[in-house]
Amino acid sequence: MSFASSMKKRWPLLTAIALCLLTFAAMPARSAAQLSASQMETKGAARRAKARNILLVHGAWSDGSSFEKVIPLLQDEGFHVVSVQIPLTSFSDDVATTRRALALEDGPVLLVGHSYGGAVITEVGNDPKVVGLVYLAALAPEVGESTSSLLNSVSATPLFSELSQDAHGFLKVSEKGYLADFVEGIPEKEQRILAATQEPTNAASLGGTVTVASWKEKPSWYIVTETDRAVATELQRFMSKRISASTISVRSCHVVMFSHPEVVASVVTLAALGFHW
Repeated sequence: MSFASSMKKRWPLLTAIALCLLTFAAMPARSAAQLSASQMETKGAARRAKARNILLVHGAWSDGSSFEKVIPLLQDEGFHVVSVQIPLTSFSDDVATTRRALALEDGPVLLVGHSYGGAVITEVGNDPKVVGLVYLAALAPEVGESTSSLLNSVSATPLFSELSQDAHGFLKVSEKGYLADFVEGIPEKEQRILAATQEPTNAASLGGTVTVASWKEKPSWYIVTETDRAVATELQRFMSKRISASTISVRSCHVVMFSHPEVVASVVTLAALGFHW
């Protein structure tokens, strides 16, 4: 049986790995050619991984359930997965919540951040337990930068014309904006559930400046979303290059965990195994 046939029969994620490594146009050409079949064989990956523990950090206007499609795929391979519920009340609160979750892990940890969650893992990632950082359409600030300053460094995306702020500093996306500019392209039922359950986010979270750029010391991986109407694709490409991340590019809206869960799980698995391209 050929390797390709074996992949399709043994584990759907392997097919996703092959697709994301061999066909996504924006990925560096040399990386696909240099990854051997044995490197893409990830069945039972947790047993061989540098990090068996995966800590997921969601972004603004969402919660830990953002990863509901990815979590079972990683658990099926034996990874211990925790999706942190950050409060989105301030950057310091969100960082403290993530540090508490990290402290409970009993071994090496791979941090995964979506969107604003990328700023959080950038700050937390200097912990000795952390062996790598995975950014999903995420912010990767330099010291002194914040989510807001990075977003303001490029032209505003459509999402930000749909924000309103209450008297306590919490920002909320209109239902119209959430459907059109945050979760567009995924099934309508999922869109409406996500819009109904969005978590308002305080401006103090987005404006919190990073004091540690852990990507300077820890290896990183990045998934760029090509049709993103929330975090500009050009900004994502700039950040992924600046942090020297192993990068793939996916034609997806901002919530790549819903549109391409198998690709996300595949990249997280490769990161846990320590593979780079």
